[in-house]
Amino acid sequence: MAGAASAVFLLDMKGRVLVWRDYRGDVSAAQAERFFSKLMDGETDPSSHEPVVFDDGVTYLFIQYNNVYVMTASRQNCNAASLLLFLHRVVDVFKHYFEELEEESLRDNFVVVYELLDEMMDFGYPQYTEAKILSEFIKTDAYKIEMTTRPPMAVTNAVSWRMEGIKYKKNEVFLDVVESVNILVNSNSQLVRSDVVGALKMRTYLSGMPECKLGLNDRVLLEAQGRATKGKAIDLDDIKFHQCVRLARFENDRTISFIPPDGAFDLMTYRLSTQVRPLIWVEAQVERHSRSRVEYMVKARSQFKERSTATNVEIELPVPSDATTPAVRTSMGSAVYAPEREALLWKIKSFPGGKEYMLRAKNSGKVSQDHREKRISSASVGTVYYHGRRIRVADDLDCPQSYHKPKSGRQAKPRPNLLAVSDQAYSLEPRRMEWKTATCNSSASPVGYKSKCYITYRCHVQQKLTLTH
Repeated sequence: MAGAASAVFLLDMKGRVLVWRDYRGDVSAAQAERFFSKLMDGETDPSSHEPVVFDDGVTYLFIQYNNVYVMTASRQNCNAASLLLFLHRVVDVFKHYFEELEEESLRDNFVVVYELLDEMMDFGYPQYTEAKILSEFIKTDAYKIEMTTRPPMAVTNAVSWRMEGIKYKKNEVFLDVVESVNILVNSNSQLVRSDVVGALKMRTYLSGMPECKLGLNDRVLLEAQGRATKGKAIDLDDIKFHQCVRLARFENDRTISFIPPDGAFDLMTYRLSTQVRPLIWVEAQVERHSRSRVEYMVKARSQFKERSTATNVEIELPVPSDATTPAVRTSMGSAVYAPEREALLWKIKSFPGGKEYMLRAKNSGKVSQDHREKRISSASVGTVYYHGRRIRVADDLDCPQSYHKPKSGRQAKPRPNLLAVSDQAYSLEPRRMEWKTATCNSSASPVGYKSKCYITYRCHVQQKLTLTH
């Protein structure tokens, strides 16, 4: 087992201790002063310092949030990644309780802070870090109710992220695939580098302890099943799952099996190292008529199908720092000069597929040749928020019906939501999702029942296209 943390410190921006909790008795409050001195001795700004500091046999791991340093000190060879994740969970829990984590909120609620630190870590090992579970038995004034004499079921249950006894009249699951596409294009309009970073965001409203399974268009899985993979399969890299996912099952047959938390959570994040076609292609030309007069012509062309639409498109065109307000004409959308960003911002609210729009701008500014060349060679960035419009019914998705029958005695029918997928081949596509209910107290409930249903699947792609000249 990896080494444990000796203590947790909450410090202000001057290194003064706001709250600290000693778990193992092998460090003292003086460690905070030593840590802060070590942090200030560095040549870099503290906010950009590495999150790990070692001094005199003690390892310090820290994160900064607003005007607070959250730090652990350990004399053992600790698992840095695990403790850094724990610190981020501490921030999330405090934000859940106090709305915002700041020095003032810690001073005003120090009693609750100590209670939370006692529950979240035991003898230096992380324990319960789910805010919804902790709020069941640690109450602030806003949540104060009659205290129960026994701990919540989730504390003694192996599934610490979900409480027992949850009931909904209608079982629903919402699945959002959010992808960020980063593309670098050189001056010859050639693709230099591209990658996709995505996340599966879920909202679950299911009764009991549902066993969920999700299959994806993962190349490894489809090839193992002997199914065709041309044009439909993807290679997932850098996969990170929520703690509810059974990792052994995924390594065995690439099936994502889990008991989901109640409400919203990130099921997984991933990265795709694949060549992708930009959703919106941008070409920029610069014409210099004199030392002080420059004309820009920018073309933006959508490269997805006509039935799809990109929304809130923004293209940034760098201009000289001392430029006057440019004269701009656009065939669609609006363009404004942002002097604080030294750029023209071209915004298009709705960009249909298969369309091309143009911007012309005339700019004047008395700048030196060297400076003008430097600014013109800067990157032009386009950010695209894309929502797939192609609708397809998910024929192979299974889900349970509601736990409870309506008063008429007939079975409740699940609502037929639709499956919307992106037109791009790089997008992650759920191949199959099913879940089965666990036990239920109601005699009228279909225990273990599984029926055909639909989930809501939406794909949002944010593109960042960088042009180098």
